[in-house]
Amino acid sequence: MTDHLALGKALNLGLRHALEQDDKVVLMGEDIGRLGGVFRVTDGLQKDFGPDRVRDTPLAESAIVGTAVGLAMRGYRPVIEIQFDGFVFVAFDQIVNHVARLHFRSRGSVRMPIVIRIPYGGGIGAVEHHSESPETFFAHVPGLRVVTCGTSQDAYSLIRHAIASDDPVVFLEPKRRYWLNGQVDTSRTDDSWSSSVLRSSPESTATLVTYGPLVPTAIETAEVLAAGGVEIDVIDLRTLSPLDLEPVFESVRTTGRLVVAHEAPGNLGLGAEVAARVAEECFYSLESPILRVTGYDIPYPPSRIEHDYLPDVDRIIDAIERAEAF
Repeated sequence: MTDHLALGKALNLGLRHALEQDDKVVLMGEDIGRLGGVFRVTDGLQKDFGPDRVRDTPLAESAIVGTAVGLAMRGYRPVIEIQFDGFVFVAFDQIVNHVARLHFRSRGSVRMPIVIRIPYGGGIGAVEHHSESPETFFAHVPGLRVVTCGTSQDAYSLIRHAIASDDPVVFLEPKRRYWLNGQVDTSRTDDSWSSSVLRSSPESTATLVTYGPLVPTAIETAEVLAAGGVEIDVIDLRTLSPLDLEPVFESVRTTGRLVVAHEAPGNLGLGAEVAARVAEECFYSLESPILRVTGYDIPYPPSRIEHDYLPDVDRIIDAIERAEAF
């Protein structure tokens, strides 16, 4: 069945189907029950599945994650929500020292099928600690899968894939894209752990790689350039750890140029890792330096000037031009 849904509604539908199909799936988080979450992603789920399976929790992120660890040990599949990205650091010890390690610490006898949902990124005019990009912290930790969605289809498919996984998954949801509409085919069973080639052409002169909140920005960039006669490939990483870079390597070997864009600060960001690996694998195919378009290396600014901080179409086109793609 195909529906036209906002990204947040696609997540809601994916959570609903997971709850329907497996009674071991439980949802926990601050205000996710009666209120339906601050972004209404869990709207209506407590009413339909009851407070035992969609449970409101105290304002205690470390306790939420710790409870999920205990539930996972007892055979449940907890899906927990961290209300805002900046609140996850309270639970960092639980995630890094326990969730990520228990399967290895137990020599494989204990699985941690936990999904940690985190609304992340800027662009909604929020106050301090509500517009962070913490993906690199978690991508650096062995034992965690880190994924993010940039379209409604991926929101639905990825959340279903994450809940079914026996590995712990940090699931990053771009909060400023919750209201972005798109097609959702609930029958699709594609491999959500891989990168997605969103646009490709034999005439492409550069490869643009991004993920999460900048996926729509990348598509808009490609459309603007195409109107002027310039084609580029656009690739959505989707899985930030482990990275699937084979589609990126294949594209760069053809285009000879790479630009990586993300909201997080540039220093030690995902763009640096992508650039390093592409340089290792595709050095003799590169016709210009690999360039990054990122947030600046400063604390996230006040909401009044956040759009000067966030990468946009103009900044990405400038990088593609500096890469001598046109």
